[in-house]
Amino acid sequence: MHAVLFAAFAGVAVQLLVLAAPRRDDVTLAVSEPVAATSYSRPDIVDRNGRLLATDLEAPSIFADPGLVIDRDEVVEKLLTVLPDLNGDQLLRDLADKSRRFMWVRRGVSPGIAQRVHDLGLPGISFRYELKRAYPGGEMAGHVLGYVDVDNRGVAGIERYIDEKVGVDPVHSAVLSSRPPVRLSLDIGVQHALEDELDDAVRLYKTDGAAGVVLNIKTGEILASASLPQVDPTWPSGALDKTHIDRMAGGTYELGSVFKTLTLAMAFDEGLARPDTLLDVRQPLEAGRFTVKDFHPASRPLTVTEVFTHSSNVGAGMLGLEAGPDKLKAFLDRLGLLDPMKTEEGMLAAPQVPQTWNRISTITVSFGHGIAVAPLQFAAAAATILNDGKTVHPTFLRKFDAGTADGKAVVSPETSRLMAQLMRRNVVDRDGTGSKADVPGYRVGGKTGTADVAAKGGYTSNSVISSFLAAFPTDDPQYLTLVVLFEPKATEATRGYRTAGVNAAPVTGKLIARIAAQLGVQPQAVAVSQ
Repeated sequence: MHAVLFAAFAGVAVQLLVLAAPRRDDVTLAVSEPVAATSYSRPDIVDRNGRLLATDLEAPSIFADPGLVIDRDEVVEKLLTVLPDLNGDQLLRDLADKSRRFMWVRRGVSPGIAQRVHDLGLPGISFRYELKRAYPGGEMAGHVLGYVDVDNRGVAGIERYIDEKVGVDPVHSAVLSSRPPVRLSLDIGVQHALEDELDDAVRLYKTDGAAGVVLNIKTGEILASASLPQVDPTWPSGALDKTHIDRMAGGTYELGSVFKTLTLAMAFDEGLARPDTLLDVRQPLEAGRFTVKDFHPASRPLTVTEVFTHSSNVGAGMLGLEAGPDKLKAFLDRLGLLDPMKTEEGMLAAPQVPQTWNRISTITVSFGHGIAVAPLQFAAAAATILNDGKTVHPTFLRKFDAGTADGKAVVSPETSRLMAQLMRRNVVDRDGTGSKADVPGYRVGGKTGTADVAAKGGYTSNSVISSFLAAFPTDDPQYLTLVVLFEPKATEATRGYRTAGVNAAPVTGKLIARIAAQLGVQPQAVAVSQ
């Protein structure tokens, strides 16, 4: 009897001491904090202009001392009124072990939740402050930033890169990091514009998802990268849903005719063709049981320029065959498209390449089928073509030197200029597939891609991936954008079409119209006809 009374009075005494302890943000702290699992303080993450993307905040965590709990049934019952998702049965079992002096109940709760738990007046239930990662932008750049675990350790994305390359500090209390912020290449303004335009596109074209990137061609800096549906780094469980993967880096796709940009660059650089070279594309290409033909077959031979602007699969396949499988494979290898790529966000999904480089694979790879890559990896290859032919290594870190990326030469500067001019022609020509991407004054060039979605044993007949590769200004390409729409639908807005020229291209035009001035690109005066 005396023992029971002593335990009761001891519990009351502890609770009185807790009530008398100093308060922080109206949440009561325990008088003493038993040794617990170490957490980690992390440096802030900021965008290229110093705007905050991630930071540590002090947050109350709830713990129990089973030795001080008088009535565990009451404790569990009352805690469930505030924390209804607690595993009550497990908590009952844990509280039964009186030899334990410390166990977590819930970590990183809001001050309001902590106050409600405190107001329950439960002996043996106390609080301590820990560091909790906060993301002021919510879902903004969520895939890139990644997330942390309950101990504030990086698990994915830039957060994991910080643990591996920058450093975090173990702490036993809420001590903020003294390390300088990690400054990313991202620009919040450009990132917001990209996410906003992709979000509009998902609704307008009823897509299953969308992805996009904005890349500085000269330095390799990624100014924006987005994938929809987005993830909120505060609630990382959403990232485990396969529909929420980072489609820009975490998946591989056959991207279709945007690959013709690479095929033509190879043909020019190897001396196999010039822009005015004529190709007779009137007949389909045969390879065993396979027949390759154009979506809109031409009634006459086409120049190589027209192969690009009309997006002729037959013409691209002919150029691939002229080069041969060995030369095509070697060229793509020099562009970095055959091996896995890594950025600070982590490893990109490994490319899926033909097992055998034969006649049919040479034809199909030439127009972006039979090879599947992460869109970011393709964007880097296309940027290489446009960067005077020098390799571009994409990075999510801000570069403070104004010089261009010091990459090895893959194609000549002349080939690079030819491709920029060809991309511009594809946007300004009346018959070009990219006319809806034009932005007056900003000299936009680009290439459409509409690829049937690969399925077991072949391709689906009613699903496509549409994409638009763009560069601006094409007289001296500074920036590259790639917009990818996954399974867009034929709608009234597209007059029953689902090809890239009527969806990904106009999305790109609206995006560039929003970001060009932010990026400091000077518009040229547009002549007005009298």
